[in-house]
This record gives sequence, C-alpha cells and structure tokens, in this order.
Amino acid sequence: MGLIWLIVGGAALWALVRLGRQTERPGRGQWRVSATLVAAACLGGGVLALTRGAWLIGGALIAAGLYLAFASRIRAVVRSVDSGMSAKEARDTLGVGADATVEQINTAWKRQMARAHPDQGGTEGLASRLNAARDRLLKG
Repeated sequence: MGLIWLIVGGAALWALVRLGRQTERPGRGQWRVSATLVAAACLGGGVLALTRGAWLIGGALIAAGLYLAFASRIRAVVRSVDSGMSAKEARDTLGVGADATVEQINTAWKRQMARAHPDQGGTEGLASRLNAARDRLLKG
C-alpha cells in the first residue's frame, strides 16, 4: 500500500510542477490546468488498477492520462499577421499619420505594446499585430 501512496504523491507533485509552469492566454490556460489534474488522476488510478490486477482498466486509464498529459503540452502556433497588411492598416493599428518618422513609429509602438503585451494583460494576437504593423512601416 505504501508504493501506491508514493505513486499517487508523485503524480500530485508532477501536477503541481506542471501547474506552476502554466503561462497561457486565459481560455487555453484553464484547459491546460484541467487536463493536468485529470491526467494526474488517470495515471494514479491506472497504476492503482494495475496493482490490483485490473489490466484492461489500468491500461486504459494510463493511456488516457498520457494522452491528456501530452495533448495539453501542445501550444498553438502564432502565425505572422503581416502577410497582406497594407501600410494604411499598419498606420491605423499604431495610430500614426502617413508622414510619421521612425521615432514616431517606435514611440507609438512602445505606447501600444505597453498595454497589448501578454504580460500586461494583452493577447499574443494583438501584440503580434502591433509588431507586424511596426515592421511593415519601418521596412517601407
């Protein structure tokens, strides 16, 4: 019985370590937390079932736990937004005029990025759009 508690404790510790590393946008982060907890419970239950001789149930629980553990680690790929962004769209995104200088573009980008950065409560999509707009205007 001591081995079972050791395995369950290890699964709980693994779940806590995974939860501590969660940095995602709100909707995805909640799914990852839930998947981590359910995966830990499935793995612990699977090991418990295997020790009691329920091979089919134990194997199924372990397979489900491993699937959830690996599926929750897959991160969405952030695609470049600048494909097809016109200079007018880029100026509108940053809030600068048609005759903006490099300094004005960088100042507007810093001001917008201070609010749109994911660490400041913004989203990755908006931050990448601001980066794309700045790159579009600076490259001509």
